[in-house]
Amino acid sequence: MSNPSDDILSRLQQSAQKGATDASESNAHDGSPFTQTRPIPPLDKWNPEHCGDMDLTIRANGEWWHEGGRMTRQKMVDLFSSVLWTEEVDGQTQYFLKTPVEKIGIQVEDAPLIAVEAEEIEYQGKLYIELKTENGDYVVASEDHPIVMRKYAGEMRPYVLVRGGLWALIHRNTFFHLVGMGELTTTKNTTLLELKSGDASFVLEQKG
Repeated sequence: MSNPSDDILSRLQQSAQKGATDASESNAHDGSPFTQTRPIPPLDKWNPEHCGDMDLTIRANGEWWHEGGRMTRQKMVDLFSSVLWTEEVDGQTQYFLKTPVEKIGIQVEDAPLIAVEAEEIEYQGKLYIELKTENGDYVVASEDHPIVMRKYAGEMRPYVLVRGGLWALIHRNTFFHLVGMGELTTTKNTTLLELKSGDASFVLEQKG
């Protein structure tokens, strides 16, 4: 007898694959660095009913766990991350895997994505900070995609807004790379890092 949760994963995989194919066929690239990203299905145009929750958790270190076992197939994780969806429900952030026909609730301990690369790119005479997630999302830091610090488990951690309310934790090694792109100001109890990306500026504060 098949596991109902496995059946859900199989349906989600099929729908996500079709969505990725449709998004790829409609994706236009104008040659600028701001369109360098993987195709993402039009999740905002899909309005399925909430079909319940499943035992799937994205842990604070970015690992995906399903029914107590780690999902190790990176291609599947990348696929499912392309249909991640978030909503504010009664003041609480909730996460789902969303397809045209179903919306399944999942658990996220911290941020659903992890930024693992950062580099400066030049475009039309200005320098921008581009970050890449481990799932293949590219995002250029801007007012619409800010870099911020916030606390998790008693520790201040850096994040960047990728898309549709989905944040990526900036990996420690990647953050060290970002430090080299910015300007540090240190006082007795506070360290400020100013990062500039195009016309946007971000000041990250670390105390202690």
